[in-house]
Amino acid sequence: MEKERYIVHVDMDAFFASVEQRDNPTYLGKPVIVGSDPKSGHGRGVVSTCSYEARKWGVHSAMPISIAYRQCPSAIFLPVDMEKYSRVSSQIFEILGYFTPCVEQVSIDEAFLDMSDTYSLFGSPLDACRAIKDRIKKEAGLTASVGLAPTKMAAKIASGLSKPDGLLEVKKEKVLSFLHPLDVEKLWGVGKKTKTLLNGFGIVTIGDLAKRSRKELKGLLGKNGEWLWEMSQGIDTSEVSTEREVKSISNEITFEKDTADTKLILAELSYLCEQVSDRLRAESFKCRTVTLKIRFENFETHTRSLTLDEQTNFAEALIKTVRELFSEFSAAERKVRLVGVRASNLYCADEISLFPDKNDARKEKLSKTVAIIRSKFGSDSILRASSRKR
Repeated sequence: MEKERYIVHVDMDAFFASVEQRDNPTYLGKPVIVGSDPKSGHGRGVVSTCSYEARKWGVHSAMPISIAYRQCPSAIFLPVDMEKYSRVSSQIFEILGYFTPCVEQVSIDEAFLDMSDTYSLFGSPLDACRAIKDRIKKEAGLTASVGLAPTKMAAKIASGLSKPDGLLEVKKEKVLSFLHPLDVEKLWGVGKKTKTLLNGFGIVTIGDLAKRSRKELKGLLGKNGEWLWEMSQGIDTSEVSTEREVKSISNEITFEKDTADTKLILAELSYLCEQVSDRLRAESFKCRTVTLKIRFENFETHTRSLTLDEQTNFAEALIKTVRELFSEFSAAERKVRLVGVRASNLYCADEISLFPDKNDARKEKLSKTVAIIRSKFGSDSILRASSRKR
């Protein structure tokens, strides 16, 4: 007989904002918005997260901070304290590890657990989930929403539907009756564009998707269509992975004022390339693909990517590539709001040739020296001439 699977998805509720409310009781019951400085409605960044009280005002994550201020000017606006949130996150994951060694970290505040072999230590699978919530509340002073199901997809959807501070179990025999009435956008991989496309073909719910053939969906969406068909049938054999794979490394910056100053934009891009280079080196990676992200004053966002012939983590190579990508936009008259640099298609630096020639060996030695100086004295302690002094 096939072994019963008990997959748990744990998602902390409004994590950053909840930590701030926990640490400052005067914030309890009030709208708290964590992100960049709103500057009285003229701030340039975005909302990182917000409390449920703020969400009642229409505020949500990734919303421009200026709009969040206009929506809820009475909110308590706080800067992101990633060091503190990381400490709390470590505490949460230590708690989760007590219940099973099979924990997959999805983000700083979200994880999958496979409780198939350990739930009996705590009673039933549902008892184990209750114990997880209780221990997080007791030891960390925070609430978590939990979904329990035989698949990762169903467990994640269940935790989302139980927010905040809820617990929802989806039994094996009830997976399809649980999934089918839900909006098709609840499935992984269905964003706004895919939802609009599917809706245009009369596919509104997951049940509507399940009624279509695998062949039809493959013709409509390619391989992703086949995968979505499987999800709609409750077919999800993906395992909980204890090894978190780093897929990309990126940095971005929002300008204080929208700008068309090419020199300023290129200087910031050079600085971002240096930051990405340092992070690649610190994590022993080299990349093959470099991506430029650019957001214009009207919030229209574009990305351009280039895959290199050889792997690299040298800042010079990243800068050269990003400048080439940026040249595609040089004729644009629109002002730029944000730029970003991402390195992907990563390789372990130890597994590839680090020194194909003497020139690369010298650059490697210099890059290591610069990285040591920055780690000791700060990221702005040494910059190349092409980077703007911050």
